[in-house]
Amino acid sequence: MIKTVRLYIVYFSIGMLGAITLPAAAQNLAFTSSPVQGNVHMLEPANTYGNVGIFAGDEGILIVDSHFQQTVGELFSEVEKISSAEVKFLINTHVHPDHIGGNSLLADYGVTIVAHDLVRMQMLSEIQIPRNGGTFTPQPAASARPVLTYTDAITFHLNGEEVRVFHAPPAHTGGDSFVYFVGSDVLHLGDVFRTRRYPIIDHYNGGSFLGMIDAMGLAIGMAGPNTKVIPGHGTGFTDRDGMIEFQQLLFTLRDRVQDLIDQDYSIEEILEARPSSDLDADWGDDPGWTADDLLPIIYKELAQ
Repeated sequence: MIKTVRLYIVYFSIGMLGAITLPAAAQNLAFTSSPVQGNVHMLEPANTYGNVGIFAGDEGILIVDSHFQQTVGELFSEVEKISSAEVKFLINTHVHPDHIGGNSLLADYGVTIVAHDLVRMQMLSEIQIPRNGGTFTPQPAASARPVLTYTDAITFHLNGEEVRVFHAPPAHTGGDSFVYFVGSDVLHLGDVFRTRRYPIIDHYNGGSFLGMIDAMGLAIGMAGPNTKVIPGHGTGFTDRDGMIEFQQLLFTLRDRVQDLIDQDYSIEEILEARPSSDLDADWGDDPGWTADDLLPIIYKELAQ
């Protein structure tokens, strides 16, 4: 099945490129494939624009996030190098276009799409994302919607191990899913966790900075000394220590903004004070989302 699917997708995707302009960071269609641990691989797209998880074995393949429609052909090319088994399931960690963009093509070939209840609801209209002050993207096609949704958690029994998918506290969005490959001891956290980049809080879709602290605490509590962690964005996979470093960033930003609020600073004064200036070199790797985007969100949550 996989060869037939890939050849059609490559043809379709090339045909669509002339009609649809990809975001600049996604115009390079290549992926870098890396074995993570056990049955799990990570496909890192050019410019880390939405890392894809691949869980492969004799019983079938499960994919975490589908990237953009125009990159699905290349995605399948990389999957074929890992396994010739049938692609059976796709899990969307959240609703953003760089994670659901390939859904409709996969659905056309019988891949079952799974996500949290809220993700399907969010896909029933155009999607607003927080970049550039609130950007709208078109409503996804009906075929792109998850056909299987869950409220709290769902477990797959595949390739001799459990794959646990569960709802995280509101963080990047309100419909974030964490995916834990139990036997392989690998976590995929979607965009709740971005390495070397400030966190994006999508308040249009139910995200929360304080909820992200809770979500990262949950993930850290699950992880052991050998757990590997796939971030939604960032180069390569990491581990429990990488998550702890990220959570320490969240604590630092929270505490600094709270201290300025306690001194009656307005958000304008906080931005002028630049409480993150010493952090920018390590965490400001995304020019499309900087401390100037994040600090007002932290301020609004803490000042309530």
